Amino acid sequence: MAGARSDSKLKKSEVVAGRIRDYIVNHELKPGDRLPTEGEFAKRFGVSRVAVREATTALGFLGILDAAPRRGLTVGRVSMKKLSRYLGFHFAVGNYPAEELIATRIVVETGGLAHVVERMACDPSIYQQLDAINSELRKARELNEWIKMDIRFHCSLVAASGLRGLAALNDLVQVFFRRFREDFPKALWKSGVESHQQIIDALRRGDCAKATELLTEHIGSHRARVGKPAEVESDFAE
Repeated sequence: MAGARSDSKLKKSEVVAGRIRDYIVNHELKPGDRLPTEGEFAKRFGVSRVAVREATTALGFLGILDAAPRRGLTVGRVSMKKLSRYLGFHFAVGNYPAEELIATRIVVETGGLAHVVERMACDPSIYQQLDAINSELRKARELNEWIKMDIRFHCSLVAASGLRGLAALNDLVQVFFRRFREDFPKALWKSGVESHQQIIDALRRGDCAKATELLTEHIGSHRARVGKPAEVESDFAE
C-alpha cells in the first residue's frame, strides 16, 4: 500500500521508468542485453506506449538503456560523467543546508582514504601526482585558478581510492562547494595548501587515522565561515 501511495505522487512515466529499472535489476541484465519492446513493456505494466516512450527517453538520457531503430531496446552503459553533470546541477540549485553538505563531503572524502593508503603503498606515483597538484596550488595567484586547483586536488584524492562510484559522488558534492570557495579569504590559502600536504604525507606513511582526522578538520573549517559553531566538528572526528 505504501508503494501505491508513493507511485500516485509520481508522473506515470516516472513510475514506468522505475519499473524498467527494477526489471533490469531483477533479471540481472548486463550492458548490451536485449530488453522487451516498448509495446511489450506497455502491455506488461498496463500503461500507454506514450508513457513507456517518455520513460525510455529519460532512461536513455542517463545511459541506463539504449534504443536503436532495428535493434530495439538494450541495457546501456551508464555514463557516470554525464550523470555527475546532471545531478551536480541539482546539488548546485538545491536548497541544502550548508552543515548537511559539509557533513556529506566529510563522509565521501574520508570514506576512500583506507583504499588510498593501500594503493599508494603499491604505487608511489599516486603520492607524486597529489603532491604535484598541491605544488601547483601553491603558485595560484587568482581566485579562479585557486578554486580550479583546489577542486582538482580533492577530486584526485578521492579518485586515488580507485572507487569510481565514490569519485562520481564526490564530483557532485564538489559542484556545490564551489560556492564556499568563492569567498575563501586569500589569507587562508597557504594554510589550506599546508593542510593538503599534511594529509597526503600521512597517507604516504600509511597513517589512515591521522589522514582522516586531518581531512575532517580541513573540510570542517568551512563551518566557521558559514556561521556554524565549531563544537559541531567533534561529531565527525571519530
